[in-house]
Amino acid sequence: MRSPTGEGGVKETQLGSLLRPVRAGNAFEETVERLLQAVKLGVVPHGERLPSERDLAVHLGISRVTLREAIRSLQEAGYLDVRRGRYGGAFVIYRPPGPSGGDLAEAVNQMGAGDLADALTFRMAVECGAAQILATLTLDSAQRAMLLRRLADVNGAAPSDYRRLDTAFHLSIAELTGSPLLAAACADARLRVTDLLNAIPVLGPNIAHAAAQHQAIVSAILAGDPDGASRAVAEHLEGTAALLRGFLA
Repeated sequence: MRSPTGEGGVKETQLGSLLRPVRAGNAFEETVERLLQAVKLGVVPHGERLPSERDLAVHLGISRVTLREAIRSLQEAGYLDVRRGRYGGAFVIYRPPGPSGGDLAEAVNQMGAGDLADALTFRMAVECGAAQILATLTLDSAQRAMLLRRLADVNGAAPSDYRRLDTAFHLSIAELTGSPLLAAACADARLRVTDLLNAIPVLGPNIAHAAAQHQAIVSAILAGDPDGASRAVAEHLEGTAALLRGFLA
C-alpha cells in the first residue's frame, strides 16, 4: 500500500496539519489556538517568521482582518513580534521556559491528575496508531529520507534544542501517514504535555535511552512491522510517563 502523501510529496514541516481551516463561529479563537500550537510546539521556532498573511488566511480559511486580530493578540501576549517593511512579518519571540520542578508541579496542578492521565492515554493511542499505520505503507525514497533526517536531527540535538526536534520527529510520523486528521490529533496530544516535558531537565542517560528507542521506532516502520512499531512507541512513551512521575514524586 502506497503512502497517500504521494511520491516526492513530503512536507518539511508540520504546519500543514496545524494550519487547517477553522470554524466560522469561533474563527478568532481557533486562529489563536492554531497559531499558538505552531509556536509552542516549535514548528515555527524562536526567531523565525510565520508564513505570509495571504498564505495563513488561505490555509485557515479566514479573512485577513481576523488573522491580523489574532496575530495582534499574540503579539500583545509576548509570543510574536510584528515587523513592517520588505523583510517584515510576524516573527516568533516565544521561548519555552527552562526546566523547573516547580513549573512541572504547577502545570500538573493546573491540569489535574485525571487530565494528566487522560492526556498520556490520548498520546499513547494516537502516536502508537500513527506508527502502526505508517509501517503498513510503502514509503518512497524522499519520505524514508525525511524520517531518517528527523531521527538524525533529534538524536544529534543540543540540549537547548532537544525538545523542539523531538517534537518534530514525533509529529513527522503522523504527517507521513498522509492523514491530516491523524497529524492534527498527534499535534494536539503533544501540545497537551509540552509544558510538562519542557519542565523536565534534559538528562544525558535519558536522552541516550530515548535515542535507542527512536531508532527502534524508525527501524520497525521502515521494515514494515506495524506491531513492532506500535510496541516501540509504547515503550518510549511509557518511559516518558515514568520520568514525569519520578520528577513529581
